[in-house]
Amino acid sequence: MSRDTFEYAVLRVVPRVERGESLNAGVLVYCRQRDYLGSRVHLDADRLRALDPTADPGAIRRALQAAADVCAADPASGAAGREALGSRFRWLTAPRSTVVQAGPVHTGLTDDPDAEADRLLQLLVLPLSE
Repeated sequence: MSRDTFEYAVLRVVPRVERGESLNAGVLVYCRQRDYLGSRVHLDADRLRALDPTADPGAIRRALQAAADVCAADPASGAAGREALGSRFRWLTAPRSTVVQAGPVHTGLTDDPDAEADRLLQLLVLPLSE
């Protein structure tokens, strides 16, 4: 099977934007050749509380889910969810000063972008195994 170029970005939670501290809480994966745009999200509430004890995990989970809904073209995601895959990825990865922000876009090669999303979630977001 051939490998295709894909792009990805980590979704970061910045509970207090003025402090700039963040924790990884998801990944976005886009592969134009495979017509794929996907996401995986996971909020570690304990790590969030360590950064900001006053943060609202429920509100942050809803913001992460909103990004996932845009990826999935969920009808509730509004106009952004109706855009073409590449446009949705660019919209999601555009710089913003909000609690949920995308990190820099990186590239790689894959023969299975959906499995790549799982791998990146494990590698970049989920707590490290001991």
